[in-house]
Amino acid sequence: MYFVYILYSNKLDRYYVGSTGNLEDRLKRHNSGRSTYTKPGIPWNLVYLKEYQTRSQAYSAEQYIKSRKSRIYIEQLIENS
Repeated sequence: MYFVYILYSNKLDRYYVGSTGNLEDRLKRHNSGRSTYTKPGIPWNLVYLKEYQTRSQAYSAEQYIKSRKSRIYIEQLIENS
């Protein structure tokens, strides 16, 4: 299984969109400072999660969300999940 996830940082008031095959490890990396981009926003909270059968499906979904470049779109995804 692969996942598309959205994290939220209260500290930065920002969302982060990602995909992974190992959600538990990925969340630990975000919140331990091992991910350079997300380090300033620690702690990150998981606010959205969707499961996919293949890595390519998850990656395509991640890229689609990012291509929208819209906080409103992300918040609607979260609200409707």
